[in-house]
Amino acid sequence: MLYYLHQFSDQFDVLNLFQYQTFRAAGAALTAFLLCVIFGDRLILRLTALKIGQPIRTAEEVHKLAELHGGKGGTPTMGGIMIVGSVVIAALLWAIPTNPFIRALLLVTIGTGLLGFFDDYLKVTRKTSAGVSGKVKLVAQFGISLAAVLYLYLQPGDTHEHMTKLWIPFLKEPLIEDMGFFTVLLLPVVVVGCSNAVNLTDGLDGLATGCTLTTAAAYTVFSYVVGNAVAADYLYLPFHPQAGEVAIFCAGLLGAGLGFLWFNCHPARVFMGDTGSLAIGGMLGMIAICCKQEILLVIVGGVFVAEAGSVILQVASFKLTGKRIFKMAPLHHHFELMGWKESKVITRFWIVSIICALVGVATLKIR
Repeated sequence: MLYYLHQFSDQFDVLNLFQYQTFRAAGAALTAFLLCVIFGDRLILRLTALKIGQPIRTAEEVHKLAELHGGKGGTPTMGGIMIVGSVVIAALLWAIPTNPFIRALLLVTIGTGLLGFFDDYLKVTRKTSAGVSGKVKLVAQFGISLAAVLYLYLQPGDTHEHMTKLWIPFLKEPLIEDMGFFTVLLLPVVVVGCSNAVNLTDGLDGLATGCTLTTAAAYTVFSYVVGNAVAADYLYLPFHPQAGEVAIFCAGLLGAGLGFLWFNCHPARVFMGDTGSLAIGGMLGMIAICCKQEILLVIVGGVFVAEAGSVILQVASFKLTGKRIFKMAPLHHHFELMGWKESKVITRFWIVSIICALVGVATLKIR
């Protein structure tokens, strides 16, 4: 909404700044960060007073893991409210509200955030680590992402054409020029997959939050370039005049992640819960779709992919051979059971995530 202040720049020159995406991106990041930091303590105290504590797996489920994380029982969860709320407010304030990409992103953010909130609510009230059933969760995630993708697909002109192309890293031209109606069937899978991958990564203090920061930072760069005609043409990326607003949303997520990490770093005072992890994954997946870098998410979000992949491989191996590949999945628990301290696992995974983001950004010049 603040974007429209530039219309009064003839009276106050300083208001001209509000038409620039770089200025508004910085404003969104700062706004989201301050909202988290200012209201974080109050939210944590409120969640603690309501006894909304994170259920921890029992010793019967995983004895060693219970020993490692048993002390975290009772730490308030649903802290993802902080992330979702600050991102939504920052986007509404600093981005252009009529932008179709911003509307699609807000739909996915709020939808997956509400789904995660309901999942957390069931876990807390039932005092168990089981919330919404897996099948129901997948159907809901697909429905939310389908609505957002379909909204963009049905937009006229450039937006429709933008959505139907499939780009992959290292190529100067799209791999597929027009996916047709398969667009609305395939792209929601990106959002669902990313949402669940972040959810699986969220198992240690600050792990998912730190990896979110590196991924959001990389996509801030990509979305800005895609929305800049000169830069997009020079780097052989798919230009769309309205895609630059996605950078403002990315910056808001970056600021919210930093603000939440203030409280979520080891030892965590609050967990994001599914409220945060499902929403963050949904945001990242939809951001990748908006700037047509869906495939690149496999590189930039390499830690998320590895975490989800470890679960898939573990389940497949056990069902086919009766043997486990890892001591435990997701992957971060495997390293914990190998003897790594939680802080070491977190820090090293962050380092890998930074490298993945840098490699992803480097593909800008490898076309």
